[in-house]
Amino acid sequence: MTRATPPSLSQAVGDALAAGLGRVRREDAVQRPFGGPRGNAQLTAWTGLLLFVLFAAEGVTIVSLRGLLSWHIAIGAILIPVALLKTASTGWRILRYYVGSRIYVQAGPPPILLRLLGPIVILTTLAVLGTGVMLIVVGPTDRGGIWLGLHKVTFVLWFAAMAAHVLTRFIPAVMTVNEGSRSPRRVPGWQGRAAALIGSVAVGVVLALVLVRADGAWAAIAGHGEEGSGPSTTSVSTGR
Repeated sequence: MTRATPPSLSQAVGDALAAGLGRVRREDAVQRPFGGPRGNAQLTAWTGLLLFVLFAAEGVTIVSLRGLLSWHIAIGAILIPVALLKTASTGWRILRYYVGSRIYVQAGPPPILLRLLGPIVILTTLAVLGTGVMLIVVGPTDRGGIWLGLHKVTFVLWFAAMAAHVLTRFIPAVMTVNEGSRSPRRVPGWQGRAAALIGSVAVGVVLALVLVRADGAWAAIAGHGEEGSGPSTTSVSTGR
């Protein structure tokens, strides 16, 4: 058996751009009872677009973090189970492909650059959300300052990875969702996918209520900062 020649960098970039623009797409077959690759693609697309909306809303709260701190925490909490669902969905497809499941092997993997980018997106997403939770747990203490620094660093890394991810995944996700909504026949397993998506949001809402109630120390600092008490005002952005 001859080994496939690895693509050149220019070819790899071209393949990623073609996939990102929706010019080249995988043939995702349908398989009962859960939908197979087509169902997996739909779940991944829906969770990806939901994450895009939630992260955009989270970005708005950063503009005025003191005034919108509770919203920042609440949206971040909702993001956690949705991000885990998308990780599970993409992870399942990777697993099925590499263990040799025929229908997933026939659909094929994404372009090489997107395969390399995927784990970075997952790790930085979980890191930025995890450090955010730790900030609430430890509060505005010296340890909180350490976690705040990690939260900022992981946010920068996440933003860079996510920018590339959105550029290469947004259009295909929209196309997948649009095709699924216009198709006269739903892909098998749609009830389970809908339940998983709705359930992840519901779990996130419950988590948001818990974390917002637990953010008293940070909220006090934010309120103190809004009052503007001169040099003694403590800033949320410094974590001290």
